[in-house]
Amino acid sequence: MQIGVSIDAKPIAQSGSLELGVARNGRGGLGSLIHSQHSKNLIDGVRVAALTLWPDDRGYFMELLRAQTGLAQDYAATGTLQVSAALSYPGTIKAIHYHLKQTDLWHPTAGQFQVMLYDMRVASPTFGQLNTIYTGSLRPLQILIPPGVGHGYKIIGPDPAVLVYATDRFYDPSDEGRLAWDDPDVGYDWETQHK
Repeated sequence: MQIGVSIDAKPIAQSGSLELGVARNGRGGLGSLIHSQHSKNLIDGVRVAALTLWPDDRGYFMELLRAQTGLAQDYAATGTLQVSAALSYPGTIKAIHYHLKQTDLWHPTAGQFQVMLYDMRVASPTFGQLNTIYTGSLRPLQILIPPGVGHGYKIIGPDPAVLVYATDRFYDPSDEGRLAWDDPDVGYDWETQHK
């Protein structure tokens, strides 16, 4: 499939009007490093918000999700909310995953994550764009990932990591899609950045 004049896309999946693809011979690398929820380089529809820790002499408290507010404000419209958790060991890469219908709201709660996002939505103004977000216990963030945005992560640092995530739909294997973690057209750079 040929998109516009300059982007050639390999078709991946389609659901209704949502058509997913991968830009052939994409730029790869880390894409845009996202340091703030106000970044101008965020993939269209992706949203990021800082989480607040309330530390005291016993540890800390952190509110992950409050229904109908913040990044979770649209979850009430679906009438469905599922909360899940995944523990991953240091060096683990889980990627590249996408959904045709489901929106994910990620809360990396323990350990350190290198989160990758890739816009697979052929009609999106940011089609083929990559984002990298470093987050976890040292920098707690929420990340809203809309349908059609490929996502994954690598656990960085010496400790296991826990991802708690909310979805606006119950688990449905027919809405689960995957690309290889090292898809050559996406070309995401999972290597440690030696500088």
